Amino acid sequence: MEIRPARPSDAQDLLDLIHELAAYEKEPDAVKTTTTDILRDGFSDSPYFQCLVALIDGQVEGMALYFFTWSTWEGRPSLYLEDLMVRESKRGQGLGLKLLKALGQI
Repeated sequence: MEIRPARPSDAQDLLDLIHELAAYEKEPDAVKTTTTDILRDGFSDSPYFQCLVALIDGQVEGMALYFFTWSTWEGRPSLYLEDLMVRESKRGQGLGLKLLKALGQI
């Protein structure tokens, strides 16, 4: 198992995970996102989101997509986890927990 920041070459895997999440949420036709959107908004000079990926044997099997925000009440920055997703076939192996721990270190 490996956790690392997502790379532009992971865009299709990220999109596949987004589609799996939408199917899990019973909204399989709701996703309008494309790999172009992911590349533009996640890997530009000023990205709108960041993402960690979880790999098993070099294959992307999970993701934690997040962004930074600022709390007006707390008066400090925070990390907002938008989506945490592990492929159904890889659940129960600790990938989600590893992703959450990596986010905690960030």
